[in-house]
Amino acid sequence: MDRARLNPRRWATLCTLPLWLAACALPRPPAAVSEPVPAQWQAPLPHGGQSADLARWWAQWNDPLLGELIAAAQDVSPTLASARARVAQAQATRVAAEAGLAPRVDASLAASRGNTPIPLPLSSRAQAGLQAAWEIDLFGAQRDAVQASQARLTAAQAGWHEARVSVAAEAANTYLGLRACAQQRVVAENDAASRAETARLTDLSAQAGFTAPATAALARASAAEASARLRQQRAQCEVEGKVLSALTGIDEASLMQRLATPWQSPSGEALFAVSAVPAQVLAQRPDVRQAELAVAAASAEVGAALADRYPRLSLAGSVTANAVRTGGATMDLRTWSIGPLTLTLPVLDAGRRAADTEAAKARYEEAVSLYRAQVRRAVSEVEQALVNLDSARARVGDARTAADGFRASFTATQARHRAGLASLVELEDARRSQLAAETALVGLQRELHNAWISLYRAAGGGWQGQTATGTPP
Repeated sequence: MDRARLNPRRWATLCTLPLWLAACALPRPPAAVSEPVPAQWQAPLPHGGQSADLARWWAQWNDPLLGELIAAAQDVSPTLASARARVAQAQATRVAAEAGLAPRVDASLAASRGNTPIPLPLSSRAQAGLQAAWEIDLFGAQRDAVQASQARLTAAQAGWHEARVSVAAEAANTYLGLRACAQQRVVAENDAASRAETARLTDLSAQAGFTAPATAALARASAAEASARLRQQRAQCEVEGKVLSALTGIDEASLMQRLATPWQSPSGEALFAVSAVPAQVLAQRPDVRQAELAVAAASAEVGAALADRYPRLSLAGSVTANAVRTGGATMDLRTWSIGPLTLTLPVLDAGRRAADTEAAKARYEEAVSLYRAQVRRAVSEVEQALVNLDSARARVGDARTAADGFRASFTATQARHRAGLASLVELEDARRSQLAAETALVGLQRELHNAWISLYRAAGGGWQGQTATGTPP
């Protein structure tokens, strides 16, 4: 067809046809789904659900070393490094997907020298050109790919925040476990010293003939038992110190020096942001956000697979400059072209495109199922953490009363034993009761701290939806 004779209106219609066709969009599954959640928590809320700033929650423990250790653990964590790498990969994938919407332009340069049959003798030739190609997004395949890549990128960023929460909780648990171990070691040291002193006095009494040898043997056995328990406790604390050193990347000697400073166990009364509506808490959880974005990405990928089964339209063009030098004369030749405008129709592919579409739909259904399961899991984890926290807090007062009572009982029995009014058996019974009560109190305080940290993780830590604490590099 002679372009000069083509009606201008028809030419304009032909040129804009790709844009009209690009407005077509194919139906795809919904990008967002919902999972019913209870209207309120069934477990009791700490402090009646009063809110505090999650991002500054660790600071409420009034322990600067805890914050330093969490920061150090995050700096050296391979989990966080992997999460950062996944963010970088997702960013590159999104850039590549966005590039598919734009025309592609390539440049070429060529030079040659030779002779050809008449009419050209020996000559030098040079050629430079630009070639452009554009696949017009008729049915939204490229747009769907961009949406999918953006959802994957946002999910990767949420995964980075989840890794931060996980590493912070792990570092805090390890640190508080080491502190609790040190408290247990103090209990074991006091018990061992008390039993050793009892054994010493009993031996002196037995040597003087005032105490039976069997009683002295019982005292020595009790002292040996306490010594063995103390050695075991010291070994456990040493192991936990090495674990914390490896987790934070801090030299063990330097870490132990920092841990030698006096430490007061937190009372567990620090406020924690927990909403009365599960959906508000779940919105803070990066793993739930990841699962939600996986559904959106899978939906877009279904759209892209569907679009791949429909015609594809592409437009090409080129601009070329040629120079030929022969016999002392130079000839320049410049050419350009727009087209061809190519419509490609899928005819036979042995069912590949249909199979790709079915696979994308199956991945979408899987993503929906995983999202709903993740929501149910999140609700359950929060409920469990609330139950454990309420139980531990309710028992701390009783455990403290029991420890005080058994301590007073042992002191009285010890005084009676020294006065000859109580047997060694009575003293050992009182001592065992005191040791058990003090050990239980330290363990319960550790349980309370662990419950707070579990609630921190269950509620999403310091990550709050679109306003996250920190930005992945």
